[in-house]
Amino acid sequence: MTTLEAGDKAPDFSVEDQDGNTVKLSDFKGKKLVLFFYPKASTPGCTAEACNLRDNWERFQEKGYAILGVSADTQKKQSNFKNKYEFPFPLLADEDKEVIQAYGVWGPKKFMGKEYDGIHRTTFIIDEEGKIEEVIKKVKTKAHTDQILSEENRIYK
Repeated sequence: MTTLEAGDKAPDFSVEDQDGNTVKLSDFKGKKLVLFFYPKASTPGCTAEACNLRDNWERFQEKGYAILGVSADTQKKQSNFKNKYEFPFPLLADEDKEVIQAYGVWGPKKFMGKEYDGIHRTTFIIDEEGKIEEVIKKVKTKAHTDQILSEENRIYK
């Protein structure tokens, strides 16, 4: 799906979060960033994934990570999702698919025999200089934190 890989410069973006605040990649210069793309707010897999990251928020903070979630949902849906599950990180409402297209995570999918276009659940770990450290394409929604932090341990040890 995505052609981006470790070592590539992360595509810049500027898009609004669930509250209408403009969020840019450059806002995270000097920080490590977990940028996770998910298909749809409030669906079972997406809820499991985002809640797993929320439940491990302190572990991410200790290691200097910021987290951003991205889907093509409206600001209202993102806001409801964030508030319902009390996520400590912003959710980007990428309705125009600017970020989704830039990161190459939109494309054909299959579900129950039907083909359609949608977001491929993918996570990008971006370093302090805006370079991609890791691309996780096979996201384990209920154990995503361990995937991210074990990747991080492998990179830095």
